[in-house]
Amino acid sequence: MPEPIISISGLRGIVGSELTPAVASNFAAAFCSQAPEGAIAVARDGRASGPMFADAIAATIVGHGRKCLDLGVASTPTVGAFVRQSNAAGAIQISASHNPTPYNGMKLFSPQGRVLPSEPGTRVLNAYRQNQTNWQPTDQLGTRDRIEQPHAGHLALILATVDASAIRNCRFKVLLDSNHGAGAILGRMLLEALGCEFSILGETPDGQFSHPPEPLAENLTTVSPLVLSQGFQIGFCQDPDADRLAVIDEMGHFIGEEYTSVLCMKRALMCKSGPLVTNCASSNMTKWLAEKHGVPFHQSKVGEANVVDMMQMHSAVYGGEGSGGPIDPRVGFIRDSFVGMAQILDLMAATKSTLSQLVNELPRMAMIKDKMVLSKEQLSASISRLSDKLKAESVSNSDGVRLDWPDSWLLLRASNTEPIVRLIAETPSETQSRDLIAQAKAIIAS
Repeated sequence: MPEPIISISGLRGIVGSELTPAVASNFAAAFCSQAPEGAIAVARDGRASGPMFADAIAATIVGHGRKCLDLGVASTPTVGAFVRQSNAAGAIQISASHNPTPYNGMKLFSPQGRVLPSEPGTRVLNAYRQNQTNWQPTDQLGTRDRIEQPHAGHLALILATVDASAIRNCRFKVLLDSNHGAGAILGRMLLEALGCEFSILGETPDGQFSHPPEPLAENLTTVSPLVLSQGFQIGFCQDPDADRLAVIDEMGHFIGEEYTSVLCMKRALMCKSGPLVTNCASSNMTKWLAEKHGVPFHQSKVGEANVVDMMQMHSAVYGGEGSGGPIDPRVGFIRDSFVGMAQILDLMAATKSTLSQLVNELPRMAMIKDKMVLSKEQLSASISRLSDKLKAESVSNSDGVRLDWPDSWLLLRASNTEPIVRLIAETPSETQSRDLIAQAKAIIAS
């Protein structure tokens, strides 16, 4: 059988070939063998294969003498909040994130309710490779406890970060596209608590996606026009496990995921000054915002765990990834679409501005992403050639190579999830970004 894509924080693969209940059980067993003592939570997004994997994983947790706290369908950030509030030893979220219907996967959480960081993640990965388990006899088996309402604690944390009364007074009209993932359950609770008039697309969490699940402009061509035609003031679009958020403005324009964290950071800095963190593949808008407010700015390697590590290292006020993942340490060290929804509405209420007005206050940047197949040897040589031939003001090799100029940058790095390398360029115009990508590809091919 082909193997699923496996990393220190989880795995994902095609159901029935790369990923089976047996594979999921073995991975869960490795996690149980390395996790500290205590209960382990399990949740899933709405995919049809989710219940099958939930049963296999829950049985493995019980078989390892653990209490399994079964949250049913719940978002990834809700799982993170629940782990902390219940003092669990960790959690397993069953989700393939933005991957299409044939896929499913597993995300691992630490007792801090964050995606498993490098050191414990490496221990789990080694345990999986070595088939380490800790199965218990009959008299030492654990239990499987159903958690009927896992969302309330997460909701309370989010509401504490905003002026809920001011938002209620605005009576915002909101369109939420949960696309049959896990987001609509808490999404409805949140929008009701904020007094919004709202409509939800794909509210039933059955995994029957109405459009490709990654919240990109090309996948939301049926959603964006509804915002304008039906008079919504904002559209929110989640991925299946609701840790990512893209935004559509009142004119039906797709704002995109790169703006989500930046808008949330803008609101956060209106209340408290402090460092900002994002990864090296995210827009320079965060750097611009930090410079405008006179606060420190830090860039991590790509990957949520790396962003969180750097946030904790520098006591950051806020962090996030350009893939639509705001990370507010007041709520938890995990990407959170609900935080994004509440805090963007809070920003609109506080400034009495439309979303398009808020976006127009930010620098206009154009990001182009491309990819190509390169061996490890070719990648190393390409990094050297790019550094030599493209005379950048600064060069960082923390994750592949990132070249920076005053108003633009280029990144070449190996993908964490596919056997390819990614090329990302951001400049003031789409033409300049495409030209920079083309120039880089020509240098790599030379």
